[in-house]
Amino acid sequence: MPIIQVHLIEGYSDAEKARLGVAITGAVASVVPAHPDQITVMTHDHPPGNYMRGGTQRNPAPARPDPAEQVRAYLDAMEARDLDKAGKYLAKGFRMTFPGGVVMDDPADLVAWSKTRYARVTKTYETFDTATTLEGPVVHCSGTLSGEWLDGTAFEGIRFIDRFTFEDGLIADQRVWNDIAEVSARG
Repeated sequence: MPIIQVHLIEGYSDAEKARLGVAITGAVASVVPAHPDQITVMTHDHPPGNYMRGGTQRNPAPARPDPAEQVRAYLDAMEARDLDKAGKYLAKGFRMTFPGGVVMDDPADLVAWSKTRYARVTKTYETFDTATTLEGPVVHCSGTLSGEWLDGTAFEGIRFIDRFTFEDGLIADQRVWNDIAEVSARG
């Protein structure tokens, strides 16, 4: 039964510490053959006056936002076509790749491109999974697409999965896989 102790400067919320504990538990379970219920994570908070690095007392940096929540907010903003809001979640140099190898770097380009494929589309989410890597978090979301083709015909139940990577707390890359081409070809 692994026991992991984490020492933090006071200032992180219980929710932020819980998110850290879940991430650590998942990391340990991916290496050590132990069920998550057998992995103990203990967090110890230390007052800033009891912490020093480089000869200077420090305060904690703010926790990064939950990457899955950022992805969901970005996707919600894109669905609402609120491009200004969506852009606030994106890192400089952001890229998105769609089926067929279509690569874009501007959400406005996606909106223009999608107008040639369907009249509207919405996502129904089944999962948001976050993986922790040394390069930053990776979030996969999956579910189904529904909407309306250009001719007004409705569609639903089209599978999708999106993969997001982060850089400095912002979305750097989005990769999209879905069955739209397969379903529209049968149409």
